[in-house]
Amino acid sequence: MNNSKRYSPEVRERAVRMVFEHQGEHESQWAAMNSIASKIGCTAETLRKWVRQAERDQGIRGGLSSTERDRLKELERDNRELKRANEILRKAAAFFAQAELDRRVK
Repeated sequence: MNNSKRYSPEVRERAVRMVFEHQGEHESQWAAMNSIASKIGCTAETLRKWVRQAERDQGIRGGLSSTERDRLKELERDNRELKRANEILRKAAAFFAQAELDRRVK
C-alpha cells in the first residue's frame, strides 16, 4: 500500500528556504532538516532530497537541475517513440517487399 503524501510546491519551497535560513542555528544541516521536517510533517529524508535538488537548481551542488532533468526525460521519451516508429516502418517495409516478390513470381 502506498502511503506517500504529496506536498504542494509552496510547502516544499518554504521548507527548503527554512533549512537554508536556520542551518546556522544548528550544529549541521542535517540537524536543521530533522528539526524543520518534524514541524512540517514530512520525513527528514524527504526534506533532504528537496534541499539537494534546490542546491542543484541553484548551482551550489553538481548534477542535473530540475529543468535539465525534465528535458532529459522528454528527450528519452521522444527517443523511445522514434525507435518504436522506426521498428514499425522497418517491419512494414519488409512485409510489403515480400508481398511484391510473391506477386511477381506468379
